[in-house]
Amino acid sequence: MAEANPIQDSDAQPLEADGRKRVIIEGVSPVVDAGRFPIKRVVGETVVVEADVFTDGHDSLSCVLQYRRRGGTEWQEAPMHSLVNDRWHGEFQVLDVGLYEYTLCAWVDAFKSWRHDLPRWEQAEDIALSLRVGAELTEKASRRATGADAQWLAKRATALAGDQDLDYRRQLGLDEELARLMHRHADRQLAIQYEKTLGLIAEDERARFSTWYELFPRSCGAAPGKHGTFRDCETWLPRLAAMGFDVLYFPPIHPIGRINRKGKNNTLTPGPDDVGSPWAIGAEEGGHKDILPALGTLGDFHHLVRKAREHGIELALDIALQCAPDHPYVKQHPDWFRWRPDGTVQYAENPPKKYQDIYPFNFETDDWKALWEEIKSIFEFWVEQGVRIFRVDNPHTKPFAMWEWLIAEIKKTTPNAIFLAEAFTRPKVMHRLAKLGYTQSYTYYAWRNTKSELIEYLTELTQGPGREYFRPNFWPNTPDILTAALQYGGRPMFMSRLVLAATLTANYGIYGPAFEMMEHLAVKPGSEEYLDSEKYQIRHRSFQELDGPNSLRDFIALLNRIRKRNPALQADWSLRFHEVDNEQIVCYSKTTDKHANIILVLVNLDPNYTQSGWTGLDLAALGVDPNQPFQVHDLLTGAHYIWNGPRNYVELNPHRMPAHVFRIRSSLQTEQDFDTFSG
Repeated sequence: MAEANPIQDSDAQPLEADGRKRVIIEGVSPVVDAGRFPIKRVVGETVVVEADVFTDGHDSLSCVLQYRRRGGTEWQEAPMHSLVNDRWHGEFQVLDVGLYEYTLCAWVDAFKSWRHDLPRWEQAEDIALSLRVGAELTEKASRRATGADAQWLAKRATALAGDQDLDYRRQLGLDEELARLMHRHADRQLAIQYEKTLGLIAEDERARFSTWYELFPRSCGAAPGKHGTFRDCETWLPRLAAMGFDVLYFPPIHPIGRINRKGKNNTLTPGPDDVGSPWAIGAEEGGHKDILPALGTLGDFHHLVRKAREHGIELALDIALQCAPDHPYVKQHPDWFRWRPDGTVQYAENPPKKYQDIYPFNFETDDWKALWEEIKSIFEFWVEQGVRIFRVDNPHTKPFAMWEWLIAEIKKTTPNAIFLAEAFTRPKVMHRLAKLGYTQSYTYYAWRNTKSELIEYLTELTQGPGREYFRPNFWPNTPDILTAALQYGGRPMFMSRLVLAATLTANYGIYGPAFEMMEHLAVKPGSEEYLDSEKYQIRHRSFQELDGPNSLRDFIALLNRIRKRNPALQADWSLRFHEVDNEQIVCYSKTTDKHANIILVLVNLDPNYTQSGWTGLDLAALGVDPNQPFQVHDLLTGAHYIWNGPRNYVELNPHRMPAHVFRIRSSLQTEQDFDTFSG
């Protein structure tokens, strides 16, 4: 057997390449899957890019960060600066919603090397020779430049080569203006362009910071037993706006199937007045592009969308890609479904659960292209009706390739569209959906209850590599999820879970009326299904009841007000956990840049007993002077305390208030900084 040739079989640079290009660029960050997927940012944010950039020998380098809107022809450039150990840093700001791309360019900079050595020469003949070299470099740059820059550089080249005093000419060579113009007109003939152009999705503010309220419109009727309408929903808008919600999310609003309709508590024997599950989409009245007649007309829907926006609220719709047995698609496109040997369509199953009222699509149909196009047209239809926020039901059970194509297509015409993935599934699947374009994602928060679980999970979400593309949206409850903690923890548990959701992440939501009223009864022991679930029946709740003393309305409104007044709570990456010598108390902070706004949160995880302990604060992370006392203002109770150093005593009675949300006033803050976030 012939031996492998280590030269021919290697990945070494071929001789055809220009061997004079000596710069290496590697270790670029941020990057997702080696550049396969874009990173995500929000308009106004600064994108920080770092890379390892080096060359052989001791020559100086220059490196620039290049960025542009995707499809543009001209790169904008931002300088990159050397940190330590050949690591370089640069940044740029995204100013508009849309797709961007960025890369790096670096070169051996002869002028920078010359300028570095110039002040180190001691002998007159060495200085004189060096100045002649500098004059040549500057003269060549003048030929690359145009206009005033060319004239200025030409004059400076003449001066450097002139016969004036050596020290004077050396100072001319070290002039900052000369350095600036030489960088602008650098010789990039042998520059190295990074091998990849990386992508970035810039989205609007609500992608990063939003507050969701889920509401079944059919339960908004003016009286018990009366089916709610879109006009009835409008009466809820002032209340939701006053509570601080900016996204109102509706479950599916389409006609509901009659075949195999579910009755109350998911029974298979519905009565004549049972309304069925909104997720059993489609009947003789229409399908995914139609409205359940009992809710109103398309005109009523348009009116609701406009009214919501007048209150600062965006309407979000649930898109569930499935059909009731009597959906028009079943007759029009039978090949879009799976047929069993007995001649019936395979309904949805998730053993032991059975969904006889729902037919899933068969995405392996030979007619898959037409199916994809039709699904895209559903989103396009609702975009035309004024909707730009979509909560997608179980996206992990549909093809990944379809989502990547579909979301990109929608964003071509609606770049500010937001997609929330309802995917309580395996981590890699959830992350893949986020990489493919989903703006926000449901998480495992509902089942993370202990201090160690919360710290581990939130550290992963906010400090791990997934933060470049995965935006968590925390929901303590949904119509499908009534956790054991909420079933048995009482009012303190509802309050603590709300504080955690609203302050750990910038995006959070609640299944609204049920959470406000702390509904906690399950259909049976061990189940997470609500008793008398609103998925299968109308649940009327009067404003008098929702605004009464047994409601969490005021507490929810207070938390949302705190979120809106404190920018530290409107992003996730600054989250840091702090020590407390009690496993039932979790402590964490969020800060803005330069610590202008500092929030410190402590939550008692025990719904039954008072818990106390001593903090071990990381004062550097908080931007607090360790040698000075600092004030903490509890935004939940209004109380003020003076703390000293990292160790401070805390005590939380869950039946009074299970949490502190402190705004810290540090001696390092200016009066203006602190007053900005007061009120």
